[in-house]
Amino acid sequence: MNSTSKQLDALLGPAELPALARRDLRETVCVVFDVLRATSTFATALQNGAEEIVPVGEISEALVLRKEKPDVLLGGERNGVRISANGIDFDLGNSPREYTQGKVRGKTIVSTTTNGTRALRACAGAKTVLAASFLNLSATAEFLRAGNYQNVLLVCAGTRENTALEDILAAGALCELLPGSLISDPAEATRRAFAQAKSDLVAIVVRDSENARRLLAIPELRDDVAFCLRRDACPLIAKMEADGGIRRAG
Repeated sequence: MNSTSKQLDALLGPAELPALARRDLRETVCVVFDVLRATSTFATALQNGAEEIVPVGEISEALVLRKEKPDVLLGGERNGVRISANGIDFDLGNSPREYTQGKVRGKTIVSTTTNGTRALRACAGAKTVLAASFLNLSATAEFLRAGNYQNVLLVCAGTRENTALEDILAAGALCELLPGSLISDPAEATRRAFAQAKSDLVAIVVRDSENARRLLAIPELRDDVAFCLRRDACPLIAKMEADGGIRRAG
């Protein structure tokens, strides 16, 4: 065994997130995928000039941060749609197409979503945490190669308590960009799934993904599906820093 080879592992869905609290992640890079839509939205926001995204697990946490810093934007979703809580309408939902330069440039965005922000917070003990999607896949892979990180854990945020096909496929696409790694069975499963789907990725996600079908049934959100499946449209690294903010790195 080559001791310099990357160890690639994967968590395939949200049911596995609680185990992260018992796992020593201090030498691990966690790469979190929530393709439809949180991590795609974060990559888009950073590409369009947002200063940072602060992921939080609960609506109440977002409201507290807004009270402390009135100039932050509130973003996120519950059941796929923009949040309205305690008499406050969030500024943004979880559609990446909302996060235009005119709205987000120079701004801090506090975001809470059903799965993606929860997955990111579960990885807080890791050496490095990256928010990844098809939109920033190659940049994320290059960051991992350049950093020569030895332990890489791919975390698929899923949908509600279920796995999400699009997250598994994106994780598999990243595996394909990290050749020579020592790959666990779950990570190999993602790689094989992507290998089978990549020739007709959009059609397969549209047909087989629960998240995609849900979004396609909402007229104002249906275009998010194709938007989030674009490869390398946001060539940047989205890194969660020690203070919990996700910023553009490199």
